[in-house]
Amino acid sequence: MYEVELKGYANDEIFERVREKFEFMRREIHEDIYYQHPCRDFSKTDEALRIRIKRFNGHFEAFLTYKGPKIDERSKTRLEIEVEIDDVDKYSQLLELLGFREILTITKTREKYYVEKGVTITLDDVEGLGKFVEIETLVKNEEEIPQAVEKLEAILREIGVEQFERRSYLELLVEKLERSRHT
Repeated sequence: MYEVELKGYANDEIFERVREKFEFMRREIHEDIYYQHPCRDFSKTDEALRIRIKRFNGHFEAFLTYKGPKIDERSKTRLEIEVEIDDVDKYSQLLELLGFREILTITKTREKYYVEKGVTITLDDVEGLGKFVEIETLVKNEEEIPQAVEKLEAILREIGVEQFERRSYLELLVEKLERSRHT
């Protein structure tokens, strides 16, 4: 499966349009703990490994997620493998014993909305970065990606998104931290 995802910069007006137009599903707090591979630089290979802790409605879920390199020039589409985990501390310890190094934790508040079958849109308020809107769907085959990108982009443009962003929150935050070190 391929996760076809587009992200755009947002503001209060875009957040309100989404809230008015689509069906609210739930509000989540995400804590994403990113790891660096001991033998290859994920920033150069465009990969990511993280543990995501989701909290919503008094509920807790955690996932170990690998994201492969982006495979599309316009979107953030990539192979994604996600495994539900029940003990974050043990998985963190396992990764560290295998040589993975924790590099950064990103916290965000996410509101999730239903667009149509198989399509969700989220409003993200990312600590240290600001507001974004993401829309995603899953496709089985690589050939389906261009059509899915067109459809998702049209929905984002319809709600007022003008500036799109392919970089991950991790990439954006690392760049911001590096810029602040040099000033």
